[in-house]
Amino acid sequence: MRSALFAAENMEKESQQPGLRLQNSKMLKAELNGEIMARTGTMVAYQGQVQFQALGSGGVGKWLKSKLTGEGVPLMKVSGRGDVFFADRSSDVHLIDLEPGDAISINGANVLAFDASLQYDIKMVQGVGMLSSAGLFNCVFTGQGRLAITTKGTPVVLTVDAPTYVDPQAAICWSASLQTGYHRADQLGIGTLLGRSTGEAFTMSFAGQGFVVVQPSEEPPQGLAGGQGQQQQGGVLGNLLGG
Repeated sequence: MRSALFAAENMEKESQQPGLRLQNSKMLKAELNGEIMARTGTMVAYQGQVQFQALGSGGVGKWLKSKLTGEGVPLMKVSGRGDVFFADRSSDVHLIDLEPGDAISINGANVLAFDASLQYDIKMVQGVGMLSSAGLFNCVFTGQGRLAITTKGTPVVLTVDAPTYVDPQAAICWSASLQTGYHRADQLGIGTLLGRSTGEAFTMSFAGQGFVVVQPSEEPPQGLAGGQGQQQQGGVLGNLLGG
């Protein structure tokens, strides 16, 4: 049988080392010998002896926070020995390796899978407050291990060494050490009063030293707890979650 479908670039990629790696730009392969965590519903194929266990948002504490904030990652524990393939609506997949002392803040909607050795928590996005219609919360990952995130299209990684402003629906992740805030983009004037707008009512601001990953798409707010009324609870939730 002959077909371009069977070209070398489409064949399964093999490795002698277990762990997360890219099968191609839109598919993640986990060579499993133990366990990993993955977003529920993202498994597209597997081979071997593999078990899947739904975990909700990753424990009672995270489940409570996810219910209060709308944020979190609906997780499943994937364990056993074999090869497991993950994808999310043909989104591009990217790998990030964390070292001890690293911390990254990620839009929960963009988390695909991660090593069980990593820890994550749901944290308020500081400085944005109730002025943000895109939401207030992100998942902050720490520890040592690898995680996979998704983007709609090829992103740009901005080095934050000067004041930086990003549409909150395009901001995928950033250094957790950065200071975030709110920046009014539209200027109030006669055009605004007549109903004219740039379509960019506000942006997130970033200051400090680090990076911001920006995708070439403005997804409807979901990973940052948007669209579910959390903005009205910002002050109370901030106290509950410890900022």
